[in-house]
Amino acid sequence: MISLRLGAVDLARIRFSDRPHPVGTAILAYQALRDPAQAALMPDLAARAGAVTATTGPLRHLLPARGLLPDFLTPYGGIESVAAGIESIRATPRRRITTELTDTYANLPPSPWRRRLVAADPQVLDLLTTALHRYFDAVLAPTWSHLTLSHQDQVTRSAQTYARSGVDGLLAGLHPAIRWRPPVLEIDSWWSAELPGTGEGILLVPSPLTGLRPRVLVQPGRPVLLVYPAPAPVGSPPRGPDPLARLLGHTRAAVLRWLAEPGRHTTTTLGRQAGISISSASEHTAALRAAGLVHSDRAGGAMVHRLTPLGLHLLAQNAR
Repeated sequence: MISLRLGAVDLARIRFSDRPHPVGTAILAYQALRDPAQAALMPDLAARAGAVTATTGPLRHLLPARGLLPDFLTPYGGIESVAAGIESIRATPRRRITTELTDTYANLPPSPWRRRLVAADPQVLDLLTTALHRYFDAVLAPTWSHLTLSHQDQVTRSAQTYARSGVDGLLAGLHPAIRWRPPVLEIDSWWSAELPGTGEGILLVPSPLTGLRPRVLVQPGRPVLLVYPAPAPVGSPPRGPDPLARLLGHTRAAVLRWLAEPGRHTTTTLGRQAGISISSASEHTAALRAAGLVHSDRAGGAMVHRLTPLGLHLLAQNAR
């Protein structure tokens, strides 16, 4: 049990992640989908995970099947793409890797690969991160938009709870494994401690792939990261007539959906992803921007686009 004593500053700075973390979600998914009960809730993901075992073998050797994970594999940075998340992991100081993996592997049988990773062997770290990238591409990427929209739906529901019931209602209703006894937040996680807040607030991340217990990361100078179980998305993205395409047109709807995928979306990349010219991509993003669905910023010589809350809401209401 983690007992987290929160001060007024922490309570005033509670916020939600605006989207799932690609690499963090891949690591959690790898553990969750090895549990038959969890896998049964998401059969499509479980089937894809089973089909890539041969190409993601290092994960089985290097990640625990359940329970505690080393903190450096839950990076705060790199939320914008898989590559950025992997870069954050690779930038971890060697001493921290050794310390955290020594604790993680304490109750696991030793193996040559584990010993090399504890020693921060760059070749084994590269094997791990390459396997994570393959796992994301094969298991999560096909339905990443659906998972992102499910996350947004959970955040919207929680925001409504906060609007009606304030901080007390929000924290008390997160999950049965999380209990709010002001000023202490009790979390039934994989480890135990009595801790003060960091003074940087709490970053809340609902996830259907967390597993049975919430995950907590507490680091000085950063918000407390609390990833907690959320309901699995209902089935696969629905098939049939596409109301969003009827509203916007097939190409414009495709551009909007591409913007929900992880990564940095420029006019050039959107054109390539949607199979249209750069000038056509520029026209579509301009129309979406005029409708309040997309926000664009110039970064050097490129125009970078992202969904607005209204764009995310529209996608959530028309998920496929």
